[in-house]
Amino acid sequence: MFESAEIGHNIDKDTYEAEVPALREALLEAQYELKQQARFPVIVLINGIEGAGKGETVKLLNEWMDPRLIEVRTFDQQTDEELARPPAWRYWRALPPKGRMGVFFGNWYSQMLEGRVHGQFKDAVLDQAIAGAERLEQMLCDEGALIIKFWFHLSKKQMKARLKALKEDPLHNWRISPLDWQQSETYDRFVRFGERVLRRTSRDYAPWHVVEGVDPHYRSLAVGRILLESLQAALANNPKGKHQGNVAPLGRSIDQKSLLGALDMTLRLGKHDYQEQLVTEQARLAGLLRDKRMRRHALVAVFEGNDAAGKGGAIRRVAAALDPRQYRIVPIAAPTEEERAQPYLWRFWRHIPARGKFTIFDRSWYGRVLVERVEGFCSPADWMRAYGEINDFEEQLSNAGVVVVKFWLAIDQQTQLERFEEREQIPFKRYKITEEDWRNRDKWDVYSEAVGDMVDRTSTEIAPWTLVEANDKRWARVKVLRTINQALEAAFAKDKK
Repeated sequence: MFESAEIGHNIDKDTYEAEVPALREALLEAQYELKQQARFPVIVLINGIEGAGKGETVKLLNEWMDPRLIEVRTFDQQTDEELARPPAWRYWRALPPKGRMGVFFGNWYSQMLEGRVHGQFKDAVLDQAIAGAERLEQMLCDEGALIIKFWFHLSKKQMKARLKALKEDPLHNWRISPLDWQQSETYDRFVRFGERVLRRTSRDYAPWHVVEGVDPHYRSLAVGRILLESLQAALANNPKGKHQGNVAPLGRSIDQKSLLGALDMTLRLGKHDYQEQLVTEQARLAGLLRDKRMRRHALVAVFEGNDAAGKGGAIRRVAAALDPRQYRIVPIAAPTEEERAQPYLWRFWRHIPARGKFTIFDRSWYGRVLVERVEGFCSPADWMRAYGEINDFEEQLSNAGVVVVKFWLAIDQQTQLERFEEREQIPFKRYKITEEDWRNRDKWDVYSEAVGDMVDRTSTEIAPWTLVEANDKRWARVKVLRTINQALEAAFAKDKK
């Protein structure tokens, strides 16, 4: 796989100096067109052998292009803030917005390679990491990102010759880092596992480009040309020509039965029982969040449901049990300009809590397969692939110790009508009712079908949906609290195994 990058490519100085001006001009034009179109972000991943010119090449690109539109990020040792969250969190929050370029050193490939080379884990864990990288890149590309991956290469002989020359040069021997010496000892393992990673993750949507790093002129022109050709192709691409995927109807029932229709909406709690059970479950939740075992976990609660189903009231009863420093409520509305410039899941990743903390999402990432699906705000291909992306997202959270609890608060149409009318009549509740709420009632059946599909495709063992019969608010509030408590206790019980 690396044979062509070990044969000694070189370009003479005159040829290099003759080609650079036109290349720089074309790169700048492409960069400004990228900014103007603002259709997609560019993510450049830098990997490969130490001493193969990674830093020098990126520095040169910053000179050739407008550095104000390029953000170079290095992911070295994880900070305490990063260690308290799922591994991908540190990359998600660093993603460039549409129209800009991000250059990532020490990226997800660096982490998995270093870990395997130094024996921190076995092949099975490496394969899991490779699969995770594939899923992440597929999702980013489906969201429109352009990913360009460079592997800067040196043969073992070339690497040793470079180290020898620098060691003997008193003016430049400072350029040898401890990492250079370390990699000279582990070169064979690094290249072997590097080939495995490249073989598994070079895909049509995000291929690897292997560049020989011995000659700086060749290396610089090769990277510049690849970057330019990739940018020009992406800028010329017609986004309307996107693959639409399999958008056949999902689990539509031929006997008219539905998941929500099967709920028992007559369930009730009397006032006395409600007060007693509410206080019991709130005290139970407060104790669980103070439990020392919570240091190994974070808690995420997702609230979705019909309009006027009582999500706000249920959230308030959960919050009432807790110290405000322990939790955060994130209300999700239409995306902002900043959020529209990023992949769909970005605005949710940024709010994932650290260990020991609790985040409540009032509406959530499920908007893509509910509101956006029904209202036509995204294409069928987008919401169809969102099921898999959401399941992968929640699996990453679970693997990092996050307890994910998801609620759909359901009411029937008559109860919703009564609550709408009540809101219009009571002055301090009028802000809760809008024309959009009334309009959505006309799409009741379509939304119910979308909810059924959502539950069927995303209610997993690690993050199951809890359907809450919410015609009676008292019943719903207690069920929500009890479910959260049971989920935390189940997570704590697994810690002992």
